[in-house]
Amino acid sequence: MKISMQIDGAFQETEILIRSPKLTPELEQVLAALHLLERKITVTNGEETTVLDAAEIVYAESVDRRTFVYTASSCVETRLRLYELEELLEPCGFLRISKSCLVQIRRIRSLKADLDRRLRLTLETGEQIIVSRQYADALKLKLGVK
Repeated sequence: MKISMQIDGAFQETEILIRSPKLTPELEQVLAALHLLERKITVTNGEETTVLDAAEIVYAESVDRRTFVYTASSCVETRLRLYELEELLEPCGFLRISKSCLVQIRRIRSLKADLDRRLRLTLETGEQIIVSRQYADALKLKLGVK
């Protein structure tokens, strides 16, 4: 991969141009990282509403019709539904792993086969979450395991 950069004060804004004969897994990772840099969501912590960078999110889950976002150090609620969050974060390298959970692929430390063709993920934070068998094959493909 060749990387070129041109810095010039005459440019009005930053532009990133990628030229490639085909879309490769490496390019998909680069695109996800670029999207991750610019994506933000609003979350609530008690009475306070804050803006959270998507890069900070480890995973998100829906419990009792409420959506929670987990970072390395906190758990906060968002008003977005899980499917809305999925639409926003999928280009950033997030993948649905069950009907109620999304995970940032870059935050997965390891995976292990579990009962009934499910997978058990261990995240960077040490937390373990289950991938339902409906989504296990897609995750394996995305990780290049299958």
